[in-house]
Amino acid sequence: MVRAAAVPERLRWAVELLRVAPDDQILEIGCGNGVAVSLVCDRLVGGRITAIDRSVAAVRQAERRNVEHIAAGRAVVRLGALEEFGAPEGIGALEECGAPVGSGVDGGRFDKIFAVNVNLFWTRSAAAELILLRRLLRPGGGLYLCYEPPEATRVAELVRRLPATLSAHGFAATAVTSATTGTTSLLCVSGRADRRPEGTGAGVG
Repeated sequence: MVRAAAVPERLRWAVELLRVAPDDQILEIGCGNGVAVSLVCDRLVGGRITAIDRSVAAVRQAERRNVEHIAAGRAVVRLGALEEFGAPEGIGALEECGAPVGSGVDGGRFDKIFAVNVNLFWTRSAAAELILLRRLLRPGGGLYLCYEPPEATRVAELVRRLPATLSAHGFAATAVTSATTGTTSLLCVSGRADRRPEGTGAGVG
């Protein structure tokens, strides 16, 4: 259990948006010190969260914070950048986490994937990463990209770019959710992994 005062509002809000089910298989990209991992684990029974981060220090902090959840099998923390999990050895690492990934659309094993303040999805094309996430999700699984933008102009840019980017890479029913807490603006762009085979196009509905 994470002390309420120690939880940044952006993480609390992001995890609430996930509507975690007890048996969900969840992937967090850029887990930092593992606060969101703890929040998710508090909602899991038979499910599991796999969390990745490219920082050695962050992974160590996340492991220390969630040592009981890891021991209980509710959490797995792995060192690595997202793009590294697109290679066969990266997929193998996810298989060892208990969320096996097969080939093609129907091989995905994650119900939900989320990231908080991970900028690669809008600062460049991120096509390879989004294609990978599409593969990792079950058909109909959800991708949630959440941000605490530092300024209002950044909010407008995220709203303009991210939904179209997700739609172009196999995510349907793209939605934009926003909230304001005090002086903090929060934004989440989400989409569902299209149930149709890749290459047939994705609709928004």
